[in-house]
Amino acid sequence: MMKLLQHCRCLQVLVLLLSAVPNLLSAADLEREKRLSDQIIDAIFDGDPLFLNADGHEFLSIYMEAAEPAKRAVLLIHGRGYHPDWENVTRPLRIGLTGHGWNTLSIQMPVLSKESKFYDYVPIFPEALPRIDAALAYLKAQGNDQVVMLAHSCGVHMAMAWIRANGSDAIDGFVGIGMGATDYKQPMPEPFPFARLQVPLLDVYGALDYPAVLHGADGRWKAVQKQGQPASRQIMLQDGDHYMREQDAVLLKTVSGWLNDSFRAR
Repeated sequence: MMKLLQHCRCLQVLVLLLSAVPNLLSAADLEREKRLSDQIIDAIFDGDPLFLNADGHEFLSIYMEAAEPAKRAVLLIHGRGYHPDWENVTRPLRIGLTGHGWNTLSIQMPVLSKESKFYDYVPIFPEALPRIDAALAYLKAQGNDQVVMLAHSCGVHMAMAWIRANGSDAIDGFVGIGMGATDYKQPMPEPFPFARLQVPLLDVYGALDYPAVLHGADGRWKAVQKQGQPASRQIMLQDGDHYMREQDAVLLKTVSGWLNDSFRAR
């Protein structure tokens, strides 16, 4: 009997160890995140670098106030493996939107090694949620009473994971750029939770975007239309690729135009 109990205890310990392995393997690469922050923080000339706290972890963010005093903000969520001052999409919008009446907050999202694929990132999507919570709390503390979430590429998946868990009561709108991007033969594990997103949405993608983004455009728009939000739009940029390279001006005009048409300054 004693040997049987010892054997059972050993099995219990083994089960506990094995159950912990996926969590260890799926954790974000905090060392790489720190290297990214160290590399860019001294080169941030537009906006104020700051560190927000999510579950005891401090992550780099950049807050920039609008050219004229404003009480509305855009929360920017970058794509896979990048940082809050990434040269494509993120930096042009976080700086450019301040000239169109919007404060901006760009935040560092969880990252993995450079060679990691979409399916490697799926298990760490939950790590993005407390960061988004911290960012929204910061924006409210700065007096912003309108907040629009803007995400690019894999950042859209992280933002949608937050929406799936929380709904959209804490935000006033959503901008998705390059929505639905995955890697080759890696379909999305589940569709975007558009039914949980009860605010206006702007879906922006390029005519030269990834196949997953292009092929999913019609389905996304049909799902968005079911929301019944008159201000929602889907816009294809004729010369845009997934990273909107050399499209800074047209992307800023597209996003700022929709924001200011859809949300009046308070």
